[in-house]
Formats: sequence, structure tokens, C-alpha cells
Amino acid sequence: MLIRLQKFLAEAQVASRRRSEEIIKQGRVSVNGAVVDILGAKIDDEKDIVCVDGKPVEKYEKLLYIMLNKPEGCVTTASDQFNRKTVMYYVKDISQRIYPVGRLDYDTSGLIILTNDGDLTYKLTHPKHNIEKTYLAVVDKMPSAENMERFRKGVIIDGKKTAPAYIEKAGENRLEIKIHEGRNRQVRKMCAAIGSSVQKLKRIAIGDIKLGNINKGEYRYLNDDEIKYLKSL
Repeated sequence: MLIRLQKFLAEAQVASRRRSEEIIKQGRVSVNGAVVDILGAKIDDEKDIVCVDGKPVEKYEKLLYIMLNKPEGCVTTASDQFNRKTVMYYVKDISQRIYPVGRLDYDTSGLIILTNDGDLTYKLTHPKHNIEKTYLAVVDKMPSAENMERFRKGVIIDGKKTAPAYIEKAGENRLEIKIHEGRNRQVRKMCAAIGSSVQKLKRIAIGDIKLGNINKGEYRYLNDDEIKYLKSL
């Protein structure tokens, strides 16, 4: 992305914007080996090498934490080889590179977290952490009490038994489901295993982080308490 040189230096925490302008005018800044001492010059912060007093300046990446209500009909990746719409379409006004944490199926909506914090991404996606995820499912028919108990104890999908899970009625033909695993299309397959077909699926929480009333396709930044909570998991 093209950015004014003094802004780049300020964002890289070399100095304040005003002080960065003074450093440039003093001839202490070079771009790709050539001294730049004129204010207003722009650089590509992804490609150009900026040095101050001969020392390279690293781009400063502010850590961002975003909650998106993913609509159906898009994939949870940064890019797609089949040119399908991705979740990045809904955060394209953010200049920093961020990535989705984990996945939601193409036809599933709801809470997805996007961040550039690699440590947090690892924590939230590693199986050993067993972070609970809550879903609302609309099904073609309500399962029997016996089948719901089977669901709670774990069912066989793709030749392997799932971990114990939570399931309760949440209205007419609606189920609230909580799982700790992240297997492919797990909620849909678990429901199919007890005789109910999922017509609509929405993730409403990751641990204690709740989607709330964010509209589909919209996002908000996580607050300090939410970030602290995720890092404590």
C-alpha cells in the first residue's frame, strides 16, 4: 500500500510525525538505497526498504481483533482458488493484513474472529485447547429425547465417535448446540446421525465471546475484556 514516508516512520514508532519530517529533511532517510529528503514522498510499505541512519525500519503491525458476522455464501479463507467470495470481502476497508481464525462452512453463518495475532490464532485453533463453540440450528424435525441423549454422549461420524456435546431445544425446530471439536461440517453430521437434517446453522459464540446483534456482513472490534479473555484460554 502506498503511504507517505513520514507517516510510515511515525507508524513504525521511529518518531512522531513532526519529528519524522525533520529526520527526512536532514537527509537521514533512504528508500531502496537512495536518500529521500523531500516531504510528501510515498513508499510501498509492502515492498520498499526504508532505512534511517543506515538501519532498516521494520513495519509496525498493530494487533487487530475483529468479530465478523459471516453471511452464508462465502468461504472462511483469505483467498479462494475458485474465486468465490471470502470473508475478507466484508473487511476490505481495513488496510492491515488480517486472517480468519478457524473456519465456518460456506453455508453456515455467524461468529468468526479475524486477527493478525499469530499466537492467538494458534491457541484458538489448536485441538488441545478444546474451546467451546455454540450454534443455533434450524432442523427439519426435532430429535427425540433418546436421540438427543445419544448426541450428548457422542455419535459416530466419518467412522469416528465425537466427543460429548451439549444439545437442547431452543424453540420450534430449533436446537442450541455446543461442541469443543472442529471437525468438518461436524454439527450437520452429528444432527444427521440422530435423524435430523440441519436447514440453517449459525454460530453465536466462541467460549464467552458472543455474536450479539451484529448484522450479517458487519463487524466490530473486540473490546479489551474480550481480548484478555481469549488470551487467557
